[in-house]
Amino acid sequence: MRYTGRMEILIVKEPISADMLHKLAAAWHVDLVKGVADIEKGVIALGGEWHIDANNVLISAGSVQKDIWGFNIYPEKRGDEAIEYFSLINIRPIQNNRGMEVESKDIQKAVRTVARQCMPYLEL
Repeated sequence: MRYTGRMEILIVKEPISADMLHKLAAAWHVDLVKGVADIEKGVIALGGEWHIDANNVLISAGSVQKDIWGFNIYPEKRGDEAIEYFSLINIRPIQNNRGMEVESKDIQKAVRTVARQCMPYLEL
C-alpha cells in the first residue's frame, strides 16, 4: 500500500528508525528508497521521486556535487542485498564514472559507510 501523506526528503546525519525508512519507501517507491550520500560530510538525503531531488536538497544544504553519489535502499533486505549503487547522478565522465553504477570500490565503500551509520539495522 502506498503512503498517502506528503513526505519530505530527509537529510540524515544520525540513525533513523526502520519504521521511518519504511514510511519513506511507502511514500515514494513502495519497496525502495532513493538515497544520495555526501561522502565527505558523512550525510545522506533519503526520499524523492528521483535521485536528483535528494541531490538538490544536499546541494542546497552546502554539499558539493563531486562528493555526492546516488544509491537505492531496500528496507526489507539486509547486507549486500539492501543497497545498490545505481543512479543517473552517478554518470560523471570527469570523475571516471561513465555509467549509472558507482564504479569505484572506494566510493562504494564510502557510500556504504555513511548509509550504515544512518541505517545500522540494514547490516550493511
